[in-house]
Amino acid sequence: MKQIKINERDNVAVQLEGELSGHKVALRDINKGENIIKYGYPIGYAICDIKQGEHIHTHNIKTNLSGVLKYEYKPQKYEIPKTAKRTFMGYRRKDGKVGIRNEIWIVNTVGCVNKTSEILAREATRLYGDTCDGIYNFVHPFGCSQLGDDQKMTQLILKGLVNHPNAAGVLVLGLGCENNNIPLFKTVLGDVDADRVKFMSAQEHNNEIDEGLRLIAELADYVKLQKREECNASELVVGLKCGGSDGFSGLTANPLIGRFSDKLIGAGGSTILTEVPEMFGAETILMNRCTDENVFNKTVALINDFKDYFMNHNQVVYENPSPGNKKGGITTLEDKSLGCVQKSGSADVVDVLEIGKGVEKQGLNLLTGPGNDIVAVTNLTASGCHMILFSTGRGTPVGAPVPTVKISTNSDLAQRKPHWIDFNAGEIINGADLTDELFDYVLEVAGGKKTNNEKNGYREISIFKDGVVL
Repeated sequence: MKQIKINERDNVAVQLEGELSGHKVALRDINKGENIIKYGYPIGYAICDIKQGEHIHTHNIKTNLSGVLKYEYKPQKYEIPKTAKRTFMGYRRKDGKVGIRNEIWIVNTVGCVNKTSEILAREATRLYGDTCDGIYNFVHPFGCSQLGDDQKMTQLILKGLVNHPNAAGVLVLGLGCENNNIPLFKTVLGDVDADRVKFMSAQEHNNEIDEGLRLIAELADYVKLQKREECNASELVVGLKCGGSDGFSGLTANPLIGRFSDKLIGAGGSTILTEVPEMFGAETILMNRCTDENVFNKTVALINDFKDYFMNHNQVVYENPSPGNKKGGITTLEDKSLGCVQKSGSADVVDVLEIGKGVEKQGLNLLTGPGNDIVAVTNLTASGCHMILFSTGRGTPVGAPVPTVKISTNSDLAQRKPHWIDFNAGEIINGADLTDELFDYVLEVAGGKKTNNEKNGYREISIFKDGVVL
């Protein structure tokens, strides 16, 4: 039976075929209480004696994870080679930012106008769809009946959408009586380009559909003037995400994304890694790659604050992986996290971002937030990611408002779900590298090539919340 040992320190191997494909087997006898080592790090401990060749999974291993920890900064720096200059055809905005799509977005201040925005997007597409790359609305249930930090969170996410460079024109659609009403939301937005951003409160107009279409017609006239021009790859910001992971995620797709991240950073670009709970158990890998003690301390706070969030809700920090992850061979959260952080490559961690904040330092950034797929891709979009590389072993159709490149960890998924999967990393298990191929593909997407989530209309948002709904 074919299997692979990932790191020389490992006492387990991963099966590559058969019923237990993606699962772990013992490479030697392992005593009760001894750590199980994968990727060169502990992923839990044996709860009974395990014989060489035995299957290692939830029946005989338990996590080592617990609560908040203290950490020591032990810098480990890796030299990222410079990448030869590469370009793509993007849209240069008036403020100097670059977008990779020329779309019109309808951003709702409150969930009460969700259906109104849907009607406007449909009718505007019929009337003005040929003037741009598409007209889209994004529904959510919030913007009213929220208090304190939750309302601020909603506003920051919506602000990130309004300011996103892939949106050449934006209609901010409100109701009129909501907590997050347009006059208040404008104070959060600050100065905006009046040609690019229009505002409408539905209660103020006798026929809100007619008024909305009139404003979108103005946006369409503005948007159609935008033309693609040559832009440097250094201006790209790419989000890194995984979902529906399996035992091959840390072997194929995630390391590939990590190599891509290093290559983009070597070209002067930036990447953003999120899913904080899926850093638990692998956080020291990221902490020791921080550029200095200030970034290290921010990363420690990132991890421990999210553990506090779990414990404040009386939840254990290791309540992960999902049933699908386990079926695919992932046993503990450490197992999942060590595979997950492969997406970060080897570059220094240059900054830690709060939700709604964009990149200020070129390189690898960490973004706070949960692992939930729709929340995470929303957070990445709100932080300005032009596109998201999303690895998956089990498969998922979910898409962000921005192009969401689905990268399969195994060839079987790519063959079964070609309408979901954009790039197959499965051949890496047979010795392929694919780094240059993925980099080329990303530049094609940046230049206008549509991903499956775009072709199929899979564009969703979900806003993180932690408090009371009135």
